[in-house]
Amino acid sequence: MIPDNEHAWRQRYLQSLTLNGKEHVYWSLKTLANDYQINLEHLPCVTRLFLENVMRHYEDHATTSAVISALCSGKYMADDDIELSFYPSRVLMQDYTGVPALVDLAAMRDAVYQTSGDPQRINPICSVDLVIDHSVIAEQTGKKSALIANRQQEMRRNQERYQFLKWAQSAFDNLTVIPPGRGICHQVNLEYLAQVVRDEQGVLIPDSLVGTDSHTTMVNGLGVLGWGVGGIEAEAAMLGQPICLNLPHIVGVKLEGALKAGITATDLVLTITERLRTYGVVGKYVEFYGPGVANLTVADRATLSNMAPEYGANCGLFPVDEKVITYLQLTNRPQSLIERVRAYAMAQGLWCDADTPSPVYAESVYVDLSAIEASIAGPKRPQDRLALSEVKQKTQEHIELMGQKAIDDKCRDESPHTLTNGDVVIAAITSCTNTSNPTVMLTAGLLAKAAVEKGLSVPAHVKTSLAPGSQAVARYLDDTGLQLYLDLLGFQRVGFGCTTCIGNSGPLNGDLEADIEQQQLSVCAVLSGNRNFEGRIHPAVRFNWLASPPLVIAFALAGHTRIDLQKEPIAKNYDGENIFLRDLWPTKSMLDNALRQVTNNQFRLSYKDIEKGDNYWQNLTMKNSICYPWDPASTYIQRPPFFEREIDHQPIQSARILALLGDSITTDHISPAGQIAEKSPAGQYLISHHVSPRDFNSYGARRGNHEVMVRGTFANRRIQNKIVAPQIGGVTRYFGAHDSNYRDSSPSTEQPPVLSMYEASQHAIADNIPLVVFAGKEYGTGSSRDWAAKGCLLLNVRAVIAESFERIHRSNLVGMGILPLQIVSPGGIESLLLKGNETVSIALNHNLSPRQDVKIMLRKAEGYEQQISAVLRIDNQRELDYFNAGGVLRYIANRFI
Repeated sequence: MIPDNEHAWRQRYLQSLTLNGKEHVYWSLKTLANDYQINLEHLPCVTRLFLENVMRHYEDHATTSAVISALCSGKYMADDDIELSFYPSRVLMQDYTGVPALVDLAAMRDAVYQTSGDPQRINPICSVDLVIDHSVIAEQTGKKSALIANRQQEMRRNQERYQFLKWAQSAFDNLTVIPPGRGICHQVNLEYLAQVVRDEQGVLIPDSLVGTDSHTTMVNGLGVLGWGVGGIEAEAAMLGQPICLNLPHIVGVKLEGALKAGITATDLVLTITERLRTYGVVGKYVEFYGPGVANLTVADRATLSNMAPEYGANCGLFPVDEKVITYLQLTNRPQSLIERVRAYAMAQGLWCDADTPSPVYAESVYVDLSAIEASIAGPKRPQDRLALSEVKQKTQEHIELMGQKAIDDKCRDESPHTLTNGDVVIAAITSCTNTSNPTVMLTAGLLAKAAVEKGLSVPAHVKTSLAPGSQAVARYLDDTGLQLYLDLLGFQRVGFGCTTCIGNSGPLNGDLEADIEQQQLSVCAVLSGNRNFEGRIHPAVRFNWLASPPLVIAFALAGHTRIDLQKEPIAKNYDGENIFLRDLWPTKSMLDNALRQVTNNQFRLSYKDIEKGDNYWQNLTMKNSICYPWDPASTYIQRPPFFEREIDHQPIQSARILALLGDSITTDHISPAGQIAEKSPAGQYLISHHVSPRDFNSYGARRGNHEVMVRGTFANRRIQNKIVAPQIGGVTRYFGAHDSNYRDSSPSTEQPPVLSMYEASQHAIADNIPLVVFAGKEYGTGSSRDWAAKGCLLLNVRAVIAESFERIHRSNLVGMGILPLQIVSPGGIESLLLKGNETVSIALNHNLSPRQDVKIMLRKAEGYEQQISAVLRIDNQRELDYFNAGGVLRYIANRFI
């Protein structure tokens, strides 16, 4: 009989499990399955983990039973009345997104204090791990001194931010801060933080998390359920709020066979990204199963899970099996944890081996690992995979598309010192996707060794760098002797953090930016990351190619991508001998010998005293205080205005259009993370505060200052706003209020001047005119960037009207009190024939409901009106509660005031 109250529920489903003579309890899925007549073996692992989470957070008999029944029935309707509340066991943050989240908490403490509440009540309820990893810039490269020089610059530039984080570390309970220089959050999570099964005061639970970086999914390779959310959602989770989800739509990806020799996990992930993007898994949960899973190491699996955002899924989960145990042993996890993982997974029906029946999925995709070929992706999207042999032709096609001429490489050989279209100016083995994988890193090292021994070198125009994801990588490259050869090719370590992949690539070699600008060249970056959107890696670099670490080195040696590495020589050595890629690629026995030198002692030494930090960190001083002592002169940390703004839920009348945007607008377009241009509004603000351009740092590093971030919203130099076409960049036209010079009733051929988005918004705020944004499909793809929503709010954007939204960004818009409206016009945005001079009115009432129909009235400058329909993409009741409160931050603060 199913229990009908919480006490009986606990008595029935809390079972005991003895480990090493100590009794623990856990919530038994097998008992639940028996009571609800569920075949547990048929359920996907994602469903089983959600079921366990629901069991632990019993609400009432009717609600909990309805959710359990719906989960097990496989109902996946997005508009289903049943809402799944997911309570992660922890939150993972990196500093770019972590600083603004903690700044918001500090401001929340002020808001509570000012209303005579107790500010010390504002603390993370859910455990938070913050890894400082996004602030190192690859300014110095190609030298032994690069690591120390970049670290010194990082500390000098980010002292205010780091002092704030030190204050937070002591002021907030339940917060762990990993100092800079130790690794990236995903790899530290995979190699150290993740436990697979947690012991919470004697209660065993699956490790689960949400993270403020979209690639939090990397830990799915270890069998841990987690994914990226916006900083706004993460703040809610920190403060005990659940993540509100629709019932999961799960796609099984059956892996069969094994990778051929010489094929890397990067080749696999680029192929699967292409395949799943084509198939369509956006917003779904991907789960890997089948006999091929056993042929992938956890490091291979983590590479594949890392890129779940690129194939569009919420996660890319692998099962817990013997390979997981092997990885936990390699990474020096305690023996007690390893025993706990095995015993719990077996007791819960979560253990996978050759005899485990395959789950039943609503949809399945089949992948033959043996058919994977050497691949590269780009030049602008990670899903645009090419066979390695196709890169030459695709480079030439893209050069010609830009109206430029593809060079004859015979002429190039005659003038080797002249930069030209298709040349590689950045070759980066960067941390996010691949450096957690010893196989690809050692392959890169062995290829570098062969290249040096055959007399090859990297051309001077190629900026080379290596940014390991953890110190363990540095140790095994040193211990195998391979770092020496990487150094000789210019791939010295530049920092332990997220560098080139986030736009922290630093200046090009020889100040090539001026040549590129003057000649309007289309040059390339090749990196082992996961994001290659235009303008992301470096403002001067138009084409960005994703490749495995060994292929990054190969293209660096070639110096360009106008080459078929399968057939053509990479370069000539000093003796004039043609050297091909096949001459450099290591044999299986060479690779196996190197892999045997990767030991758990390297991981033990790397994670010893990880929270202590180096001398730079230890020398930072900060006064202990309950509320943060804001410094009005700081250009890094300022108290945000979100708790002071008036809530405006009035119908939107006569709004103006800030931007008309196309498809695939990313959060990089909306809120850049890279360099701050001197002439940009953000640059001018910093100059007015006596900051030298050389000390601007990046937008990402200044996310704790809303004055910088609002000026940086829509400031990407590659964004295309159709209001000002063909001009590109973060500019628009402001058509003003009804009584301005640009009257709707008497349209003029004269156009308003072109302004920055920020300047236009300030005019609108002064005129008390709300703003809206129109966009095409997949609005907000890319990183889980909260400032892409916060910045829009401060620009006075009340609604974003798009053909479709990326999951995290849509949630962030709601979390900041901005309406996401999905139009249902058959012809999409293009069919509306918008010019940007229209006024927009949106009919709202005080009784909004999730996913309701909304009418939008467009008044054309010529005087006639056009009505269109849209769906309110506030998807559930909790999101509506957040919106009605003026955003999630106010919703939570109101509980303490």
